[in-house]
Amino acid sequence: MVIMKNIRLKSLVLSGMLLSSQLYAKKPSVKEAEAFLQTVEKTLVKEMEYSAKIAWVQSNFITQDTIWLGAKNNEKMSALGVEYALQAAKFDKVKLPKDMRRKLNLLKSSLTIAAPTDEKKNAQLAQISSELEAMYGTGKFCEKDQCKTLNDLEEIMTKSRDEKELLKTWKGWRTISPPMRAKYSTMVKLANEGARNLGFKDTGAMWRSQYDMTADEFAQELDKQYQQVKPLYEALQCHVRAKLTEHYGKQVMGDDGMIPAHLLGNMWAQSWTNVYDLVKPPKAVEGSPIDVTKLLAKAKYDPIKMVKTGEAFFTSLGLPALPETFWQRSLFTKPKDREVVCHASAWDLDNIDDLRIKMCIKVDEEDFVTIHHELGHNFYQRAYKDQSIIYRTGANDGFHEAIGDTIALSITPEYLAKIGLLDKAPKSTSDLGMLMKMALERVAFLPFGLMIDQWRWKVYSGEISQEEYNKGWWQLRNKYQGVKSPVAITEANFDPGAKYHISAGVPYTRYFLAHILEFQFHRELCKAAGNKGPLHRCSIYGNKKAGAKLTKMLEMGASAPWQDALEVVANSRQMDASAVIDYFAPLKTWLDEQNKDRDCGW
Repeated sequence: MVIMKNIRLKSLVLSGMLLSSQLYAKKPSVKEAEAFLQTVEKTLVKEMEYSAKIAWVQSNFITQDTIWLGAKNNEKMSALGVEYALQAAKFDKVKLPKDMRRKLNLLKSSLTIAAPTDEKKNAQLAQISSELEAMYGTGKFCEKDQCKTLNDLEEIMTKSRDEKELLKTWKGWRTISPPMRAKYSTMVKLANEGARNLGFKDTGAMWRSQYDMTADEFAQELDKQYQQVKPLYEALQCHVRAKLTEHYGKQVMGDDGMIPAHLLGNMWAQSWTNVYDLVKPPKAVEGSPIDVTKLLAKAKYDPIKMVKTGEAFFTSLGLPALPETFWQRSLFTKPKDREVVCHASAWDLDNIDDLRIKMCIKVDEEDFVTIHHELGHNFYQRAYKDQSIIYRTGANDGFHEAIGDTIALSITPEYLAKIGLLDKAPKSTSDLGMLMKMALERVAFLPFGLMIDQWRWKVYSGEISQEEYNKGWWQLRNKYQGVKSPVAITEANFDPGAKYHISAGVPYTRYFLAHILEFQFHRELCKAAGNKGPLHRCSIYGNKKAGAKLTKMLEMGASAPWQDALEVVANSRQMDASAVIDYFAPLKTWLDEQNKDRDCGW
């Protein structure tokens, strides 16, 4: 669930093509701003491709040498990004055309980590960032001479119902992260120094400034969206907890209303789909939920066929096929001869059409959906390739994550029948089972998607100190998810680092936004496609009218505020989580009936 877009100014570094500060000794002019932007655009086209290829090699061949190359690459690109941000700020009081002002604002706000201007500190930050990502990518849980990778451990979390085995596996993965703690703390200090150099209070404030509104307005917008979906999540959590208590017993579950994190079928308790069999509705009302994993196996799908199927969805909407180089250069399966970062990601190495994905694909439903998600990044990247290099990204980062997920909502029984995985879509008087499976993935994720960056913002602001990293982490997980640690919380551990996006420094609020936007996009595209049935049964597969509307938005990139892009598809400039409520309305009614005599809440 990560987009690797030629650094997207995450780390752009000093390249010798920087403009002389003497240019701005006098009051800067419109002409000088234009010359600055032309130089920036020319430089970024060249440097971003070079940087992306180094990052690709590091992720696919993890060695001490590639870690070193990655650190040097980050160092270089960080300095360039900071320098451009500082230079852009010099034009703040110059009256400029709207397009030029937007480009300058993006240069100032598009950094993920702002390196300090001091060369030694910049180099130190780059080295630490590369080391943290590599520590995650090479992480293993070893007992005696036997080691398990994250893929191995996730397989156990997915399938086991042995509480002791699940606990051992959950604890085992978290042995990789305590050595990250000191490095992470240093990274926070250095990143904050860089953010303050750019005029921000801290790195968290810098992140929140990237959404065409103030940092405080953005925080309020997140809370507004979450309050709309919170009752649905709480109903789901109550039901799932009750069913897990029936299976594992009160001794394991406790009586505080929360769910132990190792029992939800996922290493991070962010998706609960793997406990469906324990929490599903009774047969009489379940309907006919479809086991896509079994269908893929029966149809003899392999990783390539899964990706080809995902591509075919996008082309059915009128988007052009992926280039042949995509199939030649992508990583689809885990190599046996080397270490790679298996976390799924989509790449645009030349900002034109060198599109790739990097996945260790398993032939199952989860990866079938993930493929549609990652390809959403690739088709978005292709769509905005004719924009200025500064605009070659999503309207906001939530948009980029939402596109593939919007398509995944169209993986309905009707769609599966059209592509031959089903003989025909089953007729059913109830879709509760299908909605429950979807809620265990999408709804269960919402508070997790929100709390990750709530933790980081508090770390960057100093509200959570290094001495309380783990305590602060679990306080937020308790508060938002009603999920608890299955072991005593101690600062000898560093559980946040066991999540890729923390160790790799990838902002996470984008995923919360995506899980709101995808349902809003889906509802509006289904209207364009003429859907008359329930929202959860709509598939836009093959509908060129919906495809044309989507394509128009994708082609905009970041050339206009995200509210403008949203209006193209949603006919509204406001994010609206009511589409989530609409989609799951039948399930919410059923959950409320199940929970009426239960003690809900935590």
